[in-house]
Formats: sequence, structure tokens, C-alpha cells
Amino acid sequence: MRKRHSRAAARRGRGGRADATPANARVPPLSVVILAAGEGKRMKSALPKVLQPLAGRALLEHVIDTACSLAPQAIHVVYGHGGERVRSALAGAPVSWTLQSQQLGTGHALLQAMPKIPDDHRVLVLYGDVPLIGHATLLQLLELAGADALSLLTVRFDEPDGYGRIVRNTRGLVQKIIEQKDATARERTIRECNTGVLVSPARRLRSWLERLTTANSQGEYYLTDVIALAVKEKVPVRALLTLQPSEVLGVNDKAQLAQLESRCRARRAGELLAAGVTLADPARVDVRGTLTHGRDVFVDVNVIFEGRVTLGDRVHIGAGCVVRDSEIGADTQVQPYCMIEGAVIGPACLIGPFARLRPAAMLAAEVHIGNFVEVKNSRLGAGSKANHLAYVGDAELGSRVNVGAGTIVANYDGAAKHQTTIGDDVHTGSNSVLVAPIVIGAGATIAAGSTVTHEVPPGKLTIARAPQTTVESWQRPSKPKK
Repeated sequence: MRKRHSRAAARRGRGGRADATPANARVPPLSVVILAAGEGKRMKSALPKVLQPLAGRALLEHVIDTACSLAPQAIHVVYGHGGERVRSALAGAPVSWTLQSQQLGTGHALLQAMPKIPDDHRVLVLYGDVPLIGHATLLQLLELAGADALSLLTVRFDEPDGYGRIVRNTRGLVQKIIEQKDATARERTIRECNTGVLVSPARRLRSWLERLTTANSQGEYYLTDVIALAVKEKVPVRALLTLQPSEVLGVNDKAQLAQLESRCRARRAGELLAAGVTLADPARVDVRGTLTHGRDVFVDVNVIFEGRVTLGDRVHIGAGCVVRDSEIGADTQVQPYCMIEGAVIGPACLIGPFARLRPAAMLAAEVHIGNFVEVKNSRLGAGSKANHLAYVGDAELGSRVNVGAGTIVANYDGAAKHQTTIGDDVHTGSNSVLVAPIVIGAGATIAAGSTVTHEVPPGKLTIARAPQTTVESWQRPSKPKK
């Protein structure tokens, strides 16, 4: 059994070393089994462990995505704690679900999925709480297993406390894996550790799993015991020492989750830098989803990208912005502390600072959205501007519209949303209220302080406010003296 938690002090192994080169043979079909039945008590959370978020997605989602990248015939997820909540959260995942109703060890968990796997398949075993396992590493492991060998992924730690140890003979061949609780003092000095990730022919694996016993210190069916059974049957056992210890670290508590979040953030930042994106500080950028970008993009500090985000050439994102499921066109400047969600922003726009674009905000080229302006479910034509303290909701604006400071599109009557249509070249004065549904003709001007409730003709000045009156005899109320 592998150790169920991570080590921050992991040291890099010396090098992706494999014990042998597999023979060139027909590659059998692949089935992937993800063991995800752990309870995760140390998380101290009502959320099942494999649903804990990493980079904006559940731990188990990361593992499923990596498994999908290998194009297997099937992916089987063995679940237990959290039960239907896990299945419901990942209902759209392309996996087959298997319940482990009793948690009797990793060998027992894997055995639950084996009835669904044909004998002529190979089985790759992954873990729902080891989310950073790499595609390239798994390809190496599969190649190493070939058609009829067993391959396992190992890692070398300076501080291997808690991990199962890889026991080799004098010729350097793997003989068995010994759990720390069952290890001798000499075996505990071994630095090469088990990750739990392995590849095996399904027919052989099924036979070994059925012969496991609970004769160990924890009274569980250890998956690791199949190694000794393979050696006994003279099946080649080939170990691959990972070059990246961080990719095999697991998660068992919030501290370890935070460590992996940091590693994941650093990995994504490194990918962006390698692709030519300028990051003001790589340690202070979070990519919690998919970020597609053009050339010469600049991202300032403390920026968060969530979901699917696309940035065009020369986009500049200021400090402290959150961008979620949005598209930002070339040469657009997003100034600091903006919230952008579900928006499509055209080229050469100027956004912020302190602006909010809500879902279905669509901006054409050269639109300006200034400080403390909110746009929701609205289209703004080319060159239109709302520079200060405005709300635009459920509206269609033409080109070159100027929305004055304090303008409110009053789209909600308490029961339903209503549409506002504003033609080209309209100017609204400061502190205007446009009460939807309403149409404002092209070239119209709305006087400052107007509350407009009827259609506005094109090219005219419309004033909708009470005449100014001064009450000469009025006196301000005064407080009684104490």
C-alpha cells in the first residue's frame, strides 16, 4: 500500500531510470482504474476528499482528465465515502463507477473493478487524491510494461517516513514492496518509495488480487503484495523512478492541498512563461481552468483566471483582476481590480479600473468601461463609452454612445427584466435613469438628472425632470437643545 499523504521535502530522483527495456510486442487494450474511495478524515470537511478543489477543479477531475489523455478503452472509478455525492458532482465524466462498500485496503478496492475488465487488457492503477501525475510519465510506464510485464512508478525521498519501500535484490531487481509498519529497521533506511501507480496485465492482476491476505500489521488487503507474487511467478517487474517527485504527491489534509495548489500554480505559470506570456510575478498568478492566449500578453500580479479564458495579442491584464469564462480581444487593456465573467470583449477596449462585466456582456471594438461601471447581458457598439458609476443591464447600445456618470438602465420591475435599445451617437447626461422597456433614437441627448419612461425621438434633447423650485420660507429642522 502506498503512503496516503504527501511530503513537502521531496527530493528529485536521479533520473527516470527504468529497470529494463520492454520487448517490442502487440500492445493490449488499456483499462484505467482510479481508486477514489478514501474518507479523508484529516480534511475536516463535509466535502469528500476527491471533490476538494485544486486549481478550481475537483482532485478527481484532474486524474480523470489525465487518464482520458491516454485514450483507454475504459476508465473505472472505485468510490466509497461521499458515495452518490461524488457521482453526482462528476456525472458528466466518461467513467464507469464501482462502489467499494467496505474499505478493506487498496487491493480490495482494485478487486471491485476487475469484473468489468477483460483478461486481455492491461490495467493502469491511479489514485483520486494524486492529481498531478503527468501524461508523459504514464506513457513511459505503459511502454515499460509492454504486453505482459508489470511496471511500477517509484520515487526517491530524503524523508520517506510513512511510505512503502522498494526492496531490491543484489542485482538491483525489485523483489517486493514493504509497508513501513511491517518493515525492519534496515528496510526503513531505503529511500526508494512506492507511489502506488502501476501497470499490469489484467489476467495476471486478477489472479494475484484474489490471492491477497490480510496477514499484515493493518489487517488490510495490500495492493503492494502483488509485486512479490509477480516475482514468485517470474513475471518481469520493471520500476520507473520518476523525475518529478511532485507529480506523485497525494493529498490528505488542507496543508497538503495548499502545497499542491502552490505546485500546480507554479507549473501553470511556467507553461505560460515558456509560451511567451509576460508575468509580473509568476508566484502571484492563478490559472484555474484553460487559458488560451496570443502574443505579447502581459499579466500583472494577483490575477485569477477561471474556466475557459481567451486573451488576444497584446492584451494587458492589470493587478488584482478576476477573469472567468471570457474572451478578451487584441490590444485591450484591463486595468486593475476588475471582475469579468462570461463576457466577450472586442479589440482595443479599455476596461476599469474597478469595473464589473457580468455574463453576456458583449463589447465591440474600442469600447470604454470605466471605474464602478457594471454591464450585464448587454451589447455595446463600437466606440461606446460608460466611463463612470453606471449600470447597463439588458440593453442594446449602438456605436459611439456616451453613457454619462451615474446613468442607470432600470431593467427590472420587481418581477421581470425588460429590454432597452439605444441608437448610435446617443448621449445620456449624468444621473439619468432609463426605465425599461424603452427605445432611445439615434443621436438623442438625455439631459442630466432625467428619469426617462417613454420612447425618445432621434436627434433631440429630452428633459425629464421636475422644474427647479426654491421655497423661500422653508427652515431646516433643528434639534432641541440639551
